[in-house]
Amino acid sequence: MEDADKGPQEHPDSVPELGEDAATSVGPPPPPAMTEEERLELQEELMKVEEEIQTLSQVLAAKERRVADIKRKLGLNPLNELKQNITKTWQDVTTSTAYKRTSETLSQAGMKATAAFSTMGSAISKKLEDVRNAPTFKSFEEKVETLKVTDE
Repeated sequence: MEDADKGPQEHPDSVPELGEDAATSVGPPPPPAMTEEERLELQEELMKVEEEIQTLSQVLAAKERRVADIKRKLGLNPLNELKQNITKTWQDVTTSTAYKRTSETLSQAGMKATAAFSTMGSAISKKLEDVRNAPTFKSFEEKVETLKVTDE
């Protein structure tokens, strides 16, 4: 009964209470076992790598400023660069094998379509001429002319 007077007992494997963050109650995993010398070497390496990153960032920023300055002096702006890129891309497209094949195919198709329309036009003209020369049409034409003459 004495234990009841002491209040709730703590259990290391207890589930967090409602509202308690499970992540903070567990904590980060312990670092792998290493000697003090290994830890110092890693810290030194970390500092060197961070310094290198800082230096590289500064060098990159300086080079980006230099590129912008050179482009400004050359009169290159984003619109001009876009125009140049489009022109180069168009040249690349028009010199590609696929474009040449497609162009040739379309050219041949155009010639065939022109020939087909020409043939069709000739056939229609011939058919109309045949109709006009047919005895039925001649008879009809004469009747229309007779009506026309009598109306006057």
